[in-house]
Amino acid sequence: MADEDRVFLITGASSGIGAATALAAAQAGYRVVLAARSLDKLEALAAELGEERALAVTCDVTDWSAQEAMVAAALDRFGRLDVAFANAGFGATRGFLADTPEHWREMVLTNVLGAAYTIRATLPALKETTGHIVLTGSVAGRRAIAGSLYSSTKWAVTGMGESLRQDLDATGMRVTVVEPGQVETPFFDNPGEGRLEAVDVARAVMYAVSQPPHVDVNEILIRPTAQEG
Repeated sequence: MADEDRVFLITGASSGIGAATALAAAQAGYRVVLAARSLDKLEALAAELGEERALAVTCDVTDWSAQEAMVAAALDRFGRLDVAFANAGFGATRGFLADTPEHWREMVLTNVLGAAYTIRATLPALKETTGHIVLTGSVAGRRAIAGSLYSSTKWAVTGMGESLRQDLDATGMRVTVVEPGQVETPFFDNPGEGRLEAVDVARAVMYAVSQPPHVDVNEILIRPTAQEG
């Protein structure tokens, strides 16, 4: 691998925003580390990107040892990390009597603890390259939504991003929280009109990471034109 080849790690990379960002990062010249629980989808995406440029790693982000193994595999294969995109997450039905406590628990662990684990697991390697951490937030993390525990998890991610930015002050590292509105991804069970496409969010991520080193785009709030809230 050429010394100048940068490495972009993405959790939740098997579909939606994660997969779209992997394609965009590869097109921008990054080597990519694709992490998710669905290894078959990851391997198909890695084959599309080219096995010399992509590494597929099974990772449940709620499992700290799996996150450690993910980073170890990335460093063993590519020798460095430059960008970590903590993107894994999912939602729940609105209403505090909807869905199950088990679903809630898995969502909170994935959306909040999983993102924190990704930060902790990748941070030592990213400090070596003065790297960039990107978190997938949401419009739902900027305003309260009736009956939405998912919204609460994304409020946590918004706060986590700012806490991390302050923690890394003066290191040269950068932190971005990307906060999409409604996106046409597997997150939704039914197709809809007027939503963002995953590639729209991927472009926002790549905009943030492509800025010169002295520019840190801390938050990108991106809605479809037709979204009211």
